[in-house]
Parts: sequence; C-alpha cells; structure tokens
Amino acid sequence: MTPYWSVLKLRLLNGLQYRSAALAGIATQFFFGFIFIMIFEAFYSQAAGQPPMSMQELATYTWLRQALLAFIALWFRDSELFQLVTTGNIAYELCRPTGIYEFWYSKLIAQRLASALLRCFPILIVVFFLPEPYNLSLPPSLTTLLLFGAATVLGLLLLVAISMLIYISVFWTLSPMGSMLIFGVFGEFFAGMIIPIPLMPDWMQNIAYLLPFHLTLDFPFRLYSGNIAQDEALIGLCTQLGWLIVVVIIGKLLLRRGLRRIVVQGG
Repeated sequence: MTPYWSVLKLRLLNGLQYRSAALAGIATQFFFGFIFIMIFEAFYSQAAGQPPMSMQELATYTWLRQALLAFIALWFRDSELFQLVTTGNIAYELCRPTGIYEFWYSKLIAQRLASALLRCFPILIVVFFLPEPYNLSLPPSLTTLLLFGAATVLGLLLLVAISMLIYISVFWTLSPMGSMLIFGVFGEFFAGMIIPIPLMPDWMQNIAYLLPFHLTLDFPFRLYSGNIAQDEALIGLCTQLGWLIVVVIIGKLLLRRGLRRIVVQGG
C-alpha cells in the first residue's frame, strides 16, 4: 500500500502547481454555470405543473457539477497512460514491483484531486453569496452533508474505476479516441451531466438507473440538495459500493487478459 500512497501524494503535489490553468478553468466553469442555470430558468418559466426538481435544487446541482467537474468528467484523462501502451513503454511499468492497475488507479485519483482542490473552493465560496435562484444553497441537515461527502468519495472511486476501462481498452484498440468518445458522450449523458435524470423521460430514467454512471454525479448532487431522502441515500451508498467492486473486478480481469497478449518490440 505504501508505494501507491506515495504515487498519489507525489502526483497530487505535482498537479497543484498548475494554478494558472486552474484560474482559467474557474472562469470557464463560472460562465457555463450561469448559462446552464439561465437555460433551466427559461424552460421553467414556461413549464406547466410541478417540476420534479425546484429551481433552487437545479442551481445547487449545477454549481456542484461545475465546482467538482474534475471528479465527474469522463473526458478528463491522463495522456501519459495512453502513450505507455501505444509507444511500448508499458514494458517499464511491467518491471515495477507494483500492480499496474493499482499504480494507475492511484495516479488517476491524484490527478482528479489536484484539479478539484484548485478549482472547487473559489467557486463554492462565490456562489454561496449569489442572489436566488442562482446561488448554492446549504444542505437540509448535517446528516445530509455527511452522506453527501460519503457519496462523493464513493462516486469518485467509481468514476476512476470506470475510466480505467478506457485505458485498458487501448490494449486492443491501440487508440483511445473511440473509447473516449463512447464513454464520454454515453456515460456523461446518463450520469446527468447534460440534464439531471429526473428531467428525462421515464423510459430514459429507467435506463439511467440501470447503469452505474448516475451514481458518480446525479446521486450525490441530488442528495446534497435534498431531492433524495436520507433513507434512499443509504441504499444509494450500498449500490455505489457494489458497482465499485464489480467494475474494479472487471477492470483487473481485462487488464490481466490484455497483458497476456501485449507485444513490445524494439530493444
């Protein structure tokens, strides 16, 4: 466990150096946050009946998504890992006295943590003081906040496990573009990145709830806003843990199979 913790710590410290990129990212995330909220506000002004989420819940959902974008975006990638496979430098990874899956997993978590730590706090602090309905509201209770924290951590671990499947797929495809497009478009849509799942048609919601993607974004953010009750939250946390175990096992099996067929040429 010590080498993986060391890798995570070193990559985290390295990622925290990119402050200029973080400032540019903060400005971009503020811009798109306001755009999304105004689009929802325009639709809600013409909506008939009671919507499944209030405007305040939607604003909170949007700002959490913008602040924690590095935790939930499937397109967020480490090009170095792709190059290890496509260039043959995976041979160096095979020489390490560590497991490749655990080593890569630690690097990806550190990369996302560093990006999120640099961006989330300025965004969260500012949006708390915005006028309604554009502001980020507080959770209904301290218990909800604690459940949200647990759901966010499990969601991050699950998302990294899912993204590991993209890197492992390069053993067969030799190019990450196809996997990135499929997982990025399909996964983020059913995670609730574009619109929250309660705003989707019923048949589409049924599909989304069968897949693990919504557990990385829609579930923790709706839990924070109070749209999901605390008793449902416990079921959701267990589901997150179950999916995490399943996806990690699948990833390790695929990686083992990919390593058996890999050919490294040169000298």
